[in-house]
Amino acid sequence: MLKLSAILLGTVLAAVLLGGCWLYTPDKPRSELEELYLRQASDMRIVAGTRLHVRDDGPRDAPAILLLHGFGSSLHTFEPWADALKADYRVVRLDLPGSGLSPPDPEGDYTDARSIELILSLMDQLEIGKATLAGNSIGGRIAWNMAADHPDRVEKLVLISPDGFASPGFAYGEAADVPAVMKAMRFTLPRSAIRPNLAASYGDPGKLNETTVKRYHDLMLAPGGRGALLKRMEQTVLTDPAARLPLIKAPVLLLWGKKDRLIPFSNSADYTNLLPEARLVAFPDLGHVPMEEDPAQSLAPLRKFLED
Repeated sequence: MLKLSAILLGTVLAAVLLGGCWLYTPDKPRSELEELYLRQASDMRIVAGTRLHVRDDGPRDAPAILLLHGFGSSLHTFEPWADALKADYRVVRLDLPGSGLSPPDPEGDYTDARSIELILSLMDQLEIGKATLAGNSIGGRIAWNMAADHPDRVEKLVLISPDGFASPGFAYGEAADVPAVMKAMRFTLPRSAIRPNLAASYGDPGKLNETTVKRYHDLMLAPGGRGALLKRMEQTVLTDPAARLPLIKAPVLLLWGKKDRLIPFSNSADYTNLLPEARLVAFPDLGHVPMEEDPAQSLAPLRKFLED
């Protein structure tokens, strides 16, 4: 996912630069972003030494589900799911450090190990002993690694177009090679560079509205956010899932759009081969973010999985 996102965004940025349109794009003031996207001041928490944007909805004594977004996204991608589930479940979402409204990690650590440490610390802070963990894209990769390492904290596991298997040119055990043109996003990131990348995440790009594009663009311009995204890419070192996935003890649900152009649906076979008991639900007309593109269709199998 990171490599493909870099290619898509890098291509657009290259076109902007080669076209002679160097558009300096400054960060947006945090106060402005919080006015638009922060529901209440108490949603900002200090967790394991860093400030995180967290939303905690639903009855405190209900079964908990924790939702993890993908690269360049935010907890808002799960808004329709959270609204539908919060009557029956405790729904917890967070912006990973340097994403959404969460400031960059003060130590500059964007590894999966650090993300898992933060999730566990957040669960402890919220007094959640065990939760269903659901993640999209890199959020899925973080989720299944946490389920492998901490089976006592994961009730069920939901993987939505998860990252984890190396794509061509992306080797296991090696840090990602971030293209130089991609690094230009620190200085120039017009909204026109964001839309094609988001459209590639949808099975039907016509469903991508301007409100969603604006939200993604605004939050990527949060102070320090672009630098944090680049560091997350640079610090990504994949481990061969063949040795890790069989360690998972929790029941697994795989949700995947057949029109996913970022992590192709064919990758689902890599997971089902190693997780033979996993349930796979395919959405013929959806793409990489089914919970955002069609919340109702993608929520139905999740609710059934939670209720079983």
